[in-house]
Amino acid sequence: MTITTRLVLVLLGSLLISTTMAQDSSDDEAGVLLTIEREWEASREGNHDEVDDMLTQDFMGWGKSSPAPRTKESNSQWRRFNVQMGSVVRYELYPLSITVHGDLAVAHYLYSTAFESKDGETEISNGRYTDVLVRTEDGWKFVAWHGGDDDS
Repeated sequence: MTITTRLVLVLLGSLLISTTMAQDSSDDEAGVLLTIEREWEASREGNHDEVDDMLTQDFMGWGKSSPAPRTKESNSQWRRFNVQMGSVVRYELYPLSITVHGDLAVAHYLYSTAFESKDGETEISNGRYTDVLVRTEDGWKFVAWHGGDDDS
């Protein structure tokens, strides 16, 4: 085998490996984004059990309206309380970046929501979140998040 042939084979092998890695990264990013979308939709629908299943046991999340990070249990209780006050009737997510590092992912995004209170008043808000997810046997799960309305 000539040096030129070896060089071509090495370059083709490198290209194949980098293409495969890029595809895996793309698939991971899509999986992370899908998980985030599923969490928002389950929250909007009031499907608390589904949201709880998306959080790791050691989850800690800190919304801007919270005085401190909340555990999975605390987050669940506050989410159920908020449903008594009203519901998100519409939302839209604007992904900014997703970084996947092995079994860990960090996603930054903006959002807009329309919240309708039990009194029938609608409040539009915009904000930002950073979510940290880990890959589990059951797919991507939230281990932490931080964010909230830009106005609060």
